[in-house]
This record gives sequence, structure tokens and C-alpha cells, in this order.
Amino acid sequence: MDFQAGILRDGSPMDSLEKQLICPICLEMFSKPVVILPCQHNLCRKCANDVFQAANPYWQSRGSVISGGRFRCPSCRHEVLLDRHGVYGLQRNLLVENIIDIYKQEFSSRPLKKGEHPMCKEHEDERINIYCVTCEVPTCSMCKVFGAHKDCEVAPLQTIFQGQKTELNNCISMLVAGNDRIQTIISQLEDSCRSTEENSETARRELCARFDALAALLEEKKSELLQRITREQGDKTGFVQGLICQYKEQLEKSSRLVETAIQAMEETGGAAFLMNAKQLIKTIVEASKGGRLEKIEHGYESMDAFSVSLDHLAEAVRALDFDP
Repeated sequence: MDFQAGILRDGSPMDSLEKQLICPICLEMFSKPVVILPCQHNLCRKCANDVFQAANPYWQSRGSVISGGRFRCPSCRHEVLLDRHGVYGLQRNLLVENIIDIYKQEFSSRPLKKGEHPMCKEHEDERINIYCVTCEVPTCSMCKVFGAHKDCEVAPLQTIFQGQKTELNNCISMLVAGNDRIQTIISQLEDSCRSTEENSETARRELCARFDALAALLEEKKSELLQRITREQGDKTGFVQGLICQYKEQLEKSSRLVETAIQAMEETGGAAFLMNAKQLIKTIVEASKGGRLEKIEHGYESMDAFSVSLDHLAEAVRALDFDP
């Protein structure tokens, strides 16, 4: 993490430093211990473990018989390979931990900037400081005593703020884990497409070699069977390519939701956060429950059905077809 470069780019060095100390998973300041990934990005060890567990659901603990696992860095998508110790085998970034300690000592009592707290639209001099549970909106004390929410159930703003922020954080973790799974499926589909093409080419070469031995008598039949292989290849690869496009579209939509959610998590004001959090959470949950895309069956890429035996008499050539 290049702290100096980030600070020099910003007119306010301490604000820039604070941005450099934000974990990309929980969107809060790093909580110790801080671990550094092979790609040089940093994570709270707890957050790294959450992402690792989501990507490796069968990995139990450091004492598990399962050896190691992998997950992707949330900042650069670099694949991180771990041994049997899991995230506990990652090196701690003591430099970042020391900077966090110094930062907290110097700025733990910084006052809130003027104008940061939202004000009530009905009572312009009143700050929004409570949450109407009945109407599910932030409001002010005057609205509760004299205004539209006087008969409603209310709760402390901070309580609802923390609850919904935790819920949104869980949604982000769910999306990140889902994106990793989608990326894995895309890789498998691309491998399947390549295998289909390779197997098709193998079947084509074998078929040509066998038909060349019978030359003119088999030319018409050879052409017919080659066309069938080509059609089958086109049908299969076309289907798989279509699936790849669908999964990429789903991944793109999910990634945009992650970016929107991360931007929302950067909101430090409880009231301003709650203005949009509920709808954003609802959108993420609905997206995660969306229709599941189709997958190909095992052995889909096989072209074994297009193998023929040419150990027949010349008189039977015109009746030849692919072996069932």
C-alpha cells in the first residue's frame, strides 16, 4: 500500500491517510491484526477469514484435514493461495497497524464538520436524531413529540444505523463470494468450449484419415459426415458461448451492485446512510434470489459419438453412418 503517494495526491493529508486505512471488505478502518496479501493489498484478518470461508465452505479450521484453499483479493481480484493454516498463515502488516495506532491517538477527538448532519425538512432547526420504526424513516425529536410521528414507535438512530450497516456488509460479502463462484463457472465453461473444439478437431482428423483410404467411393459420404460434426460443434459451442455471455452479464450486474453498496458503506452519517440503505439492501437481496442460469451436463463437450469404423466392404460404404 503506497501511503505517501496517496497522501501527496490529496489536498488534506490526514483525510487521504484515513482513506488509505479503510478495509475494502468491512469499509471501516482496519482492525488489528492486519494481514498483507501476496498482491500487497491489506485486509483485516477477520475480514480475510470471512472471504476465505465463503470461498472455501468445507475448510474447517487450522486443525482440519483439508489442506489450504484459495480466494480472490477484493481489491484487484488476484487469486490468493493459502496453506493449511488458512489466513493465519498470512504475514501481518505491522507498519499499517502502527500507523493506525498513531492515527487514532491523534484524531480520536476530531469534531464533526459543520453541515455534515442532515436536518429535518419539517423542523429546519432540528437535527435528524431518531428513527421511526413504524414508518421506517429517520426523523427528529420534534416530529415525534408534535409532528407526523407522534403516535409511532421510534428507536435510537445509532441502533438502526449499526443494524442496517451490518446487514449491508453481509450482503456485500455474499455478493463477493457469489462473484467468485460465477468467475469459476465462467472459467469452467471456457475450458469446456476449448475441449469441445479440440475434441471436434480430433474427430475430424480421424474421420478424414479413414475416408481417404477409400478415396473416390467414400468422398460423398465423407463430406456428409464432416458436415454433421461441424453442425454438432457449432450447436455445442454456440450454446456454451451463449451461457458464457449470460454469466458475464450476471457478473457485471452483480459487480455494479457491489460498487454501489461499497459507495453506500462509505457514508459516515447514520441518517444519510439510512435514506438509501433499505432500498439498496432490498435490491441486493432480490438480485441474489434471481433466476439461476442453465449449466451444461457432464461430458457435454465429448465428441465420441462421431467415431466410425471403416472395416467394412466397399459395397456397404454408401450405407455407412456414425456408430450409435
